[in-house]
Amino acid sequence: QVQLVESGGGLVQAGGSLRLSCAASGRTFSNYDMGWFRQTPGKEREFVAAIKMSGSRIYYADSVKGRFTISRDNAKNTVYLQMNSLKPEDTAVYYCAAEAKYYGPSYLPARSNEYDYWGQGTQVTVSS
Repeated sequence: QVQLVESGGGLVQAGGSLRLSCAASGRTFSNYDMGWFRQTPGKEREFVAAIKMSGSRIYYADSVKGRFTISRDNAKNTVYLQMNSLKPEDTAVYYCAAEAKYYGPSYLPARSNEYDYWGQGTQVTVSS
C-alpha cells in the first residue's frame, strides 16, 4: 500500500495562490493514478483534479478548470496542486488520493469511492 501526506495549505486572500503537495511512500508511486478532492463540513467529498500514472492524462472539475493545475513528479513521489485565482468558495480541507487499479489508458477515476488510499488532508482557507 501507499502512505500519503499533504502539505502546503493555509490562509490566503481571494485572488491569491497556494501550491499543495502530496508526498507518497510505500509502493511504487508511478503505479498509481492520483487525485485531489476537497471537503467542507456537512458536504460530500468533492472531486477537484486527477492525473494518470504516467502523467499523460489530466482531468479537472469544472469549478477549478483554468485556475488549478495538477502535476506529478514520479522521481520525487509527489503530486502537486497549484491553485491560482483562489475564491472563498475554494475553502475546504483538501485531500490527495491514490488508486492502483488500472482503468485503461484513457479513464481517470473521479469518484471518491474509486480511490483506495487517502492522506490526512490539509486546510485551505480563502478570505474575501
